Amino acid sequence: MSCREESAATLRRAGHRVTSAKLLVIEALRHAEDHLSATAVIEQVRRDSPHVNESTVYRTLGALRDSRLISETTFGHGEVAYEWLGERPHHHLVCNSCGAVDELSDEIVAGFAEQLSRTHGFVADLQHLAVPGVCAKCANETAGR
Repeated sequence: MSCREESAATLRRAGHRVTSAKLLVIEALRHAEDHLSATAVIEQVRRDSPHVNESTVYRTLGALRDSRLISETTFGHGEVAYEWLGERPHHHLVCNSCGAVDELSDEIVAGFAEQLSRTHGFVADLQHLAVPGVCAKCANETAGR
């Protein structure tokens, strides 16, 4: 199955109508090596299809976020960043000092969610979590001063 066919199938499973604009937005995010700003998504989409309206991209990003196919995160640096999730949970550790972003295992987050449920009867929605803090490198540099 091609990437485009896979994207179309994912859209259908999420209850979306398949449109060329939605496919272009998904492809921009699926093939990105990192998180993309809305501006970067718009630029990528317009490289392939210059007629796609900016508001269409923003609406599509919102719809994909609401369907939990993409994440929307600020990482504490201002601009909103988007990332393709597909149909899997995705989490990050974000360094407040240097801005480094590392992936956080879903097993750790799932354990946290189970603990919340057991202890507080709270069912956490943890499809995408960004945890701010200080990375090991920055912590070591601070400790070495």
